[in-house]
Amino acid sequence: MKLWQKDTTVTAQQIEEFTVGNDRDFDLLLAPYDVLGTLAHVQMLHEAGMLTENDYRTVKNELEKILSEIRSGDFVIDPDVEDIHSQIELMLTRRVGDAGKKIHTGRSRNDQVAVDIKLFLRDEILSVKEQVVLLFDILTGLSDTHRDVLMPGYTHLQVAMPSSFGLWFGAYAESLSDDLDVLATAYRLVNKNPLGSGAGYGSSFPLNRARTTRLLGFESMHYNSVYAQMSRGRTEHSVAVALAAIGATLGRLSMDVCLYLSQNFSFISFPDALTTGSSIMPHKKNPDLFELVRGKCSRLQSLPNELTLLRHNLPSGYHRDMQLTKEILFPALHTLRASLDVLIYALPQISVRKDILDDSKYRYLFTVEAINSLVKDGVSFREAYRQVGNDVAAGVFSYEGFDSTSHTHEGSMGNLCLEDIRKEFRKISSLFDPNPGSV
Repeated sequence: MKLWQKDTTVTAQQIEEFTVGNDRDFDLLLAPYDVLGTLAHVQMLHEAGMLTENDYRTVKNELEKILSEIRSGDFVIDPDVEDIHSQIELMLTRRVGDAGKKIHTGRSRNDQVAVDIKLFLRDEILSVKEQVVLLFDILTGLSDTHRDVLMPGYTHLQVAMPSSFGLWFGAYAESLSDDLDVLATAYRLVNKNPLGSGAGYGSSFPLNRARTTRLLGFESMHYNSVYAQMSRGRTEHSVAVALAAIGATLGRLSMDVCLYLSQNFSFISFPDALTTGSSIMPHKKNPDLFELVRGKCSRLQSLPNELTLLRHNLPSGYHRDMQLTKEILFPALHTLRASLDVLIYALPQISVRKDILDDSKYRYLFTVEAINSLVKDGVSFREAYRQVGNDVAAGVFSYEGFDSTSHTHEGSMGNLCLEDIRKEFRKISSLFDPNPGSV
């Protein structure tokens, strides 16, 4: 069954398979949202006098039964049905007769799928947001716990200056705060109602788009009907940018973990259950889960570009190319959420070494501290730099008595500003203000 099918022969099987592709699989994710969008639409039609009280009650009751079937897992898209929209309308018509044929009044598949995707992405963003909150809390907690445990800092992968685990964990917490800000922007763009824009040119029916906006809990609507359709692809792109941003933070953190777990560093460790062995080398404890997070999150970096290329040369109006946004974005959401889940599980089990800087190979870590000490005694910076540099070249450099609490400026080892970072994070979190709607 196809919503557009008339009393003519349907397309050839080869064309059918190519145009539908694996869209049915992704449409199952949209199933509850298609029903919710339809419930809002039929309520609006009834209130606008385009659906009788009896038809409205009949359709509403049966849609709610279908929604219950979807949520309980007792729902499939029949093999000969094109998409989720056709399946639900077919089920409804079979159960309630002609009343079910009226639900498409004033609606197109174009705005129907657009609202489904908006509702789906809105829920997915809120779920990702909650995971980011959990990981942020873990990182700030680890930063607080290990604020005074020193470690070497690196530039160009060369030993550079003293750092601390408090500083390291806190850096990734603040990175997540910026990522959440990007996600909040995507959320605001997603949280706009395209329903009622029809095929992109509105309708001669007296639709009340403000009403469906309220019923579905959207913050506002896409007002211009042409732009409502143009938002397809752009909406998904904004989400992809946010997923890539979070993925970049997770991937970089995982790279650090892989590096610091290696025998040549040995800064941190995890329980054996979180590492894997080698088939021939019995001493190996490989950080496979972190390597996979790194690899999966590297793949996420291609998302924005892939969606840009998909839509960059399209004129206004709907085009079937937009169907492909599902197979680009939907699996990526699963990838990111799985990566967040495994880090939320693993990171609280980390152990950090407290004697790292006792190793003589880190003796040059304190050259800047030595320079600063001379400067505090009245020596010019350039002269102090020359003196310490000469000591290093001569192999006689030594420095004792480093105190991380002497680093007092905002964001340094002795002043991590964790409460300021938490305050900023909470402010951004408040931008996600879900309105569940009333359908």
